[in-house]
Amino acid sequence: MSIGNEIEGSDPDPREVQIFSALLTPHRSLNRTGFLAVMLFLSVVSFVTGLAFLMMGAWPVFGFFGLDVLVIWWAFKANFRAARASEEIVVTPSELRVRRVSHRGQVSEWTFNPLWVRLDQEVDEEYGIEHLYLISRGRRLLIAGFLGPEEKASFYNALVGALSAARRGPTYNPVT
Repeated sequence: MSIGNEIEGSDPDPREVQIFSALLTPHRSLNRTGFLAVMLFLSVVSFVTGLAFLMMGAWPVFGFFGLDVLVIWWAFKANFRAARASEEIVVTPSELRVRRVSHRGQVSEWTFNPLWVRLDQEVDEEYGIEHLYLISRGRRLLIAGFLGPEEKASFYNALVGALSAARRGPTYNPVT
């Protein structure tokens, strides 16, 4: 789903203060060390069990145990590859910028005027917030898809606060 102005290679004004900035990435509970430990454990169990079947004369089972380990390794690798995706949301007094990087490295970027954008949410009574959307000019952009329901609620409140601050405009502080 895309909305807004897709921009390639635009650089934000470095002098403009960021009111809000969030880098969202998919959560993965298993790190590389844990992956290696799980794969080592699976390999040893599969080898020992396969060896037992081999000694009983059921030699094809040994190959299937090896195939199972290979399929599990491939599934973990695909999962780690998908974890390279990210979404960055930045709010300044003059713009709200969403930059999404897919797991393949494809970049999409949208910019909005924070005065005209609003947030919408789809809420399930039992589950909580299922989806968050930025709405501008009648179109919707799904954001924060990586987050769970409680995290989406917290993110929603923070982003509403940031948009309110952007709508108030920059404040003048003669001391600094």
